[in-house]
Amino acid sequence: MKLATYTANGQTRTGIVVGDAIIDSGVAGTMIDLIRDWDHHKGDLEKKAAAGGGVPLTSVRLEAPVQRPGKIFAIGLNYADHIVESKMETPQRQVWFTKAQTSVNGPYDDIEIAKGTMTNDYEVELVAIIGKGGKHVSADDAAGTIFGYCVGNDVTERMWQHGGPQWSLGKSFDTHAPMGPWIVTADEVDDPHSLGLRCFVNGEQRQSSNTEHLVFNIWSQIEHLSVGMTLEPGDCLFTGTPGGVGAAMDPRQFLQPGDIVRCEIDGLGHIEGTMVAEV
Repeated sequence: MKLATYTANGQTRTGIVVGDAIIDSGVAGTMIDLIRDWDHHKGDLEKKAAAGGGVPLTSVRLEAPVQRPGKIFAIGLNYADHIVESKMETPQRQVWFTKAQTSVNGPYDDIEIAKGTMTNDYEVELVAIIGKGGKHVSADDAAGTIFGYCVGNDVTERMWQHGGPQWSLGKSFDTHAPMGPWIVTADEVDDPHSLGLRCFVNGEQRQSSNTEHLVFNIWSQIEHLSVGMTLEPGDCLFTGTPGGVGAAMDPRQFLQPGDIVRCEIDGLGHIEGTMVAEV
């Protein structure tokens, strides 16, 4: 099932995407509320999806599927080719950073270049959305904690990222976590470790890889994070980006106002944003 957060007639709701239409879920609250009570709502939503109807997707505004995640974590240096181009060693332990809630952005919204910054970059990533969650989750049990997956762009301001010993400031600028266009529930993703992912800037392909090349797979990521914290419904995990980022090109190619950045993942759809200068 594809589940989206959308705005129509001034109201933001959750809905089921079927083909080119969206059907209101009828569930009060946010996507996090729906995820939390999924076992209660799933049957009714499946019936609504089968019945069809709804309104055209083009008549609504798609928002980030989870607009205010409790936690946004992202793993760095998790594809071999990205490690090589970054001129760093393969990490022996997982390298994690956070992205602020205020970085969350819709799938087709503009992406801001903040005042005084000049080294904005793209990073296509598979995003895992936590469902049941928990603490001390083993790798063997990790798949059962995931509600679904979506496309993400871990937009990064490189000078701020590398201006200190940690990366979170350079990863947390407003609008720098576009996600969407919807969540594909985990039962409809046969193998999250076999998905092609790509990024384009102004139609030029910059990144192309497959999640089979993750250094630390998604199950080990969940096992690692849940050692010290409880993963909760709606938490978002950016699972790593492959090689091809602008900072590694010669000469370096950072994003400029007017650039259009498209990220896509097999079976999950695509997101696309235009870079704009902060006013």
